[in-house]
Amino acid sequence: MTSPTYLLDRILDAHGGRARWAEVSTISAERSFGGPFWGLKQVAGVAEHGRFTVDLRHQETSLESFGAPDVRTRFTADRVEIVRATMDGDEIIEAVDNPRATFEGHVLETPWTRLQLAYFTGYAMWTYNTEPWSFTFPGVQVEETGPWTEPDGTVLDRLRVTYPPQIATHTPTQTLYADTDGVLRRRDYEVDIAGGSPSVEYMTDQFWADGLLLAGSRKIFVRDGDGTAIPDPLIVSIDISDVRLG
Repeated sequence: MTSPTYLLDRILDAHGGRARWAEVSTISAERSFGGPFWGLKQVAGVAEHGRFTVDLRHQETSLESFGAPDVRTRFTADRVEIVRATMDGDEIIEAVDNPRATFEGHVLETPWTRLQLAYFTGYAMWTYNTEPWSFTFPGVQVEETGPWTEPDGTVLDRLRVTYPPQIATHTPTQTLYADTDGVLRRRDYEVDIAGGSPSVEYMTDQFWADGLLLAGSRKIFVRDGDGTAIPDPLIVSIDISDVRLG
């Protein structure tokens, strides 16, 4: 388990508390993706709408309506499948083991296959929607790194989170920012599978879902050399609704 810190405890308490997160096994919700990133990767129209489910005990994700109403993904860090529901059960359409290796040599403009899209959306939606509970997973390390002042004067506290190799995510070390109430408002990271693109993600429209505080909207921008988000263009938007806990 990660070493306890005052900031981590404050963040966990603000999002529903350790006890409540420990009771929940899955989070499912409707998703809506926007922004030019999907077109840049030549996968527009495949994953933008439908339900998704993330597992709060293991790193597993499924996106429904993946290019067709009867097609969904199955994501783990080691394997990704695209499956179709049939009368006789699930039919695997495509699958790949060690999916991270397929991004070798990629830059921001490199097109993605549907399996690569399934990998990216799988780990991204798991990373986002399991936080801050995932910060307590075995092998995850956290460190408080002091305050940061946004261009509008808002002061946020920073928590550096380092994920172990068995958890797939954008990059091993990311920085999360919490407001004075402990609510997560921002994340800094690099997209290693897209040429290490430096990114800033802002979380807004937080709402309560059966005892858990979740971010209803996420907006992702390019990060400049000073650590500030470049406000135009918006790269990716993610909105969730109709949340169901398992």
